[in-house]
Amino acid sequence: MVTRLKLLKPETLRAQVENNLRQAIVSGQLKAGEKLVERELCEMLGVSRPSLREALRTLEAEKLIAIVPHRGPEVAAISLKEARDLYALRGLLESFAAHEFTRLASDEQVKSLGKTVRRLREAGQKNAQSAVLEAKAEFYRILLEGSGNALVSEILGGLLARVSLLRATSLMLPDRLPRSLEEIDALLTCIQKRDAKGAQEISHKHVLNAERAALGVFKLDPPPTPTENQDEPRRI
Repeated sequence: MVTRLKLLKPETLRAQVENNLRQAIVSGQLKAGEKLVERELCEMLGVSRPSLREALRTLEAEKLIAIVPHRGPEVAAISLKEARDLYALRGLLESFAAHEFTRLASDEQVKSLGKTVRRLREAGQKNAQSAVLEAKAEFYRILLEGSGNALVSEILGGLLARVSLLRATSLMLPDRLPRSLEEIDALLTCIQKRDAKGAQEISHKHVLNAERAALGVFKLDPPPTPTENQDEPRRI
């Protein structure tokens, strides 16, 4: 007897649409400022317009998508000031999470983190952007899960989603990726030694260096005209 497949529930379908769009944004497939045409997205994803709009509302709440008057939805862009604010908060929360993970994570979680770091290094050596971003996302998933603080995990998870709007570009800069991998290797070493203070310090340094690279992306754009507000979102 053939086992019947369960029909997808509406909320499950919506979650799949959200995850697909979120991953496309995080991986850089959909660029900051790119217009999202509902008809095209419905055809590509094979979903109805109501399901797509529900997903877009969720991503708008996560600030990954902006609804622009007379234009419709587009991938959110981040201003220079917003980027600075994001990294300031990320530095505090991520270093705390690294400290707590080092203290509280199980040996199995530490081993899982080590496997992910190896996968990240291999992807980095091949300069495979999508694999690097996927491994980095898995790294943070394990780190946050093992930190033992659900609120920090929730807030930092949201911040990292927005940081991904910059990371897809900045992380793959020729001089940033090797340094990032070295920093993460050093962080893993502290974690394996259960050196919570060292992990906190290295994590904070990692975020500061990531911030410099991300803010440097803004300098790759043409300089603003005298009438352009430099705090307006820049499409990168």
